[in-house]
Amino acid sequence: MTKIRVGLAGCGFVAELHMYAYRRVYGVDVEVKAVAARGDHVVDFAGRHGIANACRSFAELIADREIDVIDICTPPNLHASMIVDAMRAGKHVICEKPFAGYFGRDGDKTPIGTNVPKAVMYERVLEEMDQTVAAVKAAGKLFMYAEDWVYAPAIAKTAEILKATKDKILFMKGDESHSGSHAAHAAQWAMTGGGSLIRMGCHPLSAVLYLKQVEARARAESIHVASVTCDVGNVASCLKPDERAYIKAKPVDVEDWGTLTLTFSDGTKATIFSGDMIMGGVRNLIETYTSGGSLFANITPNNHMMSYQTSEEKLAGVYITEKVDRKTGWQYVCLEEEWTRGYLQEIQDFMECAATGRQPLSDLALAYETIKVNYAGYRAADEGRRVVL
Repeated sequence: MTKIRVGLAGCGFVAELHMYAYRRVYGVDVEVKAVAARGDHVVDFAGRHGIANACRSFAELIADREIDVIDICTPPNLHASMIVDAMRAGKHVICEKPFAGYFGRDGDKTPIGTNVPKAVMYERVLEEMDQTVAAVKAAGKLFMYAEDWVYAPAIAKTAEILKATKDKILFMKGDESHSGSHAAHAAQWAMTGGGSLIRMGCHPLSAVLYLKQVEARARAESIHVASVTCDVGNVASCLKPDERAYIKAKPVDVEDWGTLTLTFSDGTKATIFSGDMIMGGVRNLIETYTSGGSLFANITPNNHMMSYQTSEEKLAGVYITEKVDRKTGWQYVCLEEEWTRGYLQEIQDFMECAATGRQPLSDLALAYETIKVNYAGYRAADEGRRVVL
């Protein structure tokens, strides 16, 4: 059996999820051989996970000739350069979302989210993505886009039903929302490439784009996004400080609310919503309305288990679900969250691809199209018009 050796870039929240998944890969011999990050915490991470090498630079990581796959779990503003450098070093690449973004150029007036026209951002992001795609193709290595929603069981079953029925999708509605990120960098465009619509909305957007292509292949049709409209805002800015007790987002130059509407070449529609001001835990939902039925993919919350409890103190060590501000009262308990949200299936697919050379379910084309549509949406909102792709 071929052994696949992985080098992990980053050791934060997403890297922890990926490590959980690597330990559960079956049928492929996988070793996470090294992890790279700045700071002493990389040594602690390596020790906790039994990783042999803790590197202090990305250059050191990709220079390791034994490593087959680089898994990029770093902040978004590092993704594009790391993809190119890893490809040039002869590695397959896994990259977390987003694939690309606009994080500022020399001469930009700051903060860039409020001062750089979104038309400029859109054009420069397309240029950068084209350069990244060229580097991937020149290297001849696999690019695997870590979009867990594509692998979530509820989305996988939706795809299975679409393949079986060959029904026409008439409308889709996607949503990822919660009460806001605690991370300071999430407030700044220069670090995240946008606000809620890209930081969270990219997930349901990718799922919608993926399912529309499942339909297209099942029906032997060619379907693409023809145009987008969009609206964004900072709806929580009207709140007084004492009214923000449960809202964690503190945007500087990014949106905390966004809606993106896609019109496809067949005349059908999809709407994506994402907000940083939604109470009750993280929402990960896709509704699909077809010529033959309706499909509700409730990734979270779902009713696998419901709980009504009265003591916060007794539940201190119990995980309920992401982004809830309390554990008492009625709660939707997320069981096997890494499986429910697709992380295990995602890494399983990627390791099989690295071992066999086949293309992943979540691929370069999906990564590119997601960012293209997302930034076309930002341009549409900025200019107050429909943007034709």
